[in-house]
Amino acid sequence: MKLIKLAPSQRVKGRWLLYLEDGSLLRVGENEVLGFGLYAGMDLTGERLAELTVSAARSALREKALAALTARPMSRKELIGKLTAKPRRTKEGTEPPAVDPAAAEEAADWLEDLGYLNDEAYASTVVRHYAGKGYGERKLRDELYRRGVPRDYWEAALEEVQDPAGEIDRFVRKKLAGEDPDDRKALKRASDALARRGYRWEDIRDALERWRAEAEDSESS
Repeated sequence: MKLIKLAPSQRVKGRWLLYLEDGSLLRVGENEVLGFGLYAGMDLTGERLAELTVSAARSALREKALAALTARPMSRKELIGKLTAKPRRTKEGTEPPAVDPAAAEEAADWLEDLGYLNDEAYASTVVRHYAGKGYGERKLRDELYRRGVPRDYWEAALEEVQDPAGEIDRFVRKKLAGEDPDDRKALKRASDALARRGYRWEDIRDALERWRAEAEDSESS
């Protein structure tokens, strides 16, 4: 197969367009241009063209994986899920081929080797983010699970979170400001709100007891 024309893409930096004599078009990266020594007029054997096609597909998937990870941090499981998700139909109505899970795993391995994909560091990022929003341990665990972070990294990440007592106390004081310490409905509303934020019942109970003691002291003084 003869390579009729080799031209840089006007839309994507670092991508090259290969016009083949059978009228087909192959998109490759700079690595393929250099690695395969491509030039206009070059004759490509069937085997060499197959190798070039596989290499181009691998490079394109790596680019897509890197772009996805640059857009937002994610776990390895999230990344692979994104890469292998059912592709949308094009404007012409055709459906692009699905990504082979093994190819997605290879792209993830590549990013891990480069240090861009790190589930342990991502676990810490997730925990710090939601702890900073005032959520408790149960919510943090739910988020780690939902995002596909391996359980091996959960405990170390959770250990970075400070004792939740201070955060719970601040929430209770704000939620129950001006309330009667014996108003069970008000206490339940505060308790339920904290539970929805993922705090343990033991921590909620202790915080409510501290608030009631403070409120009763202020009433008696």
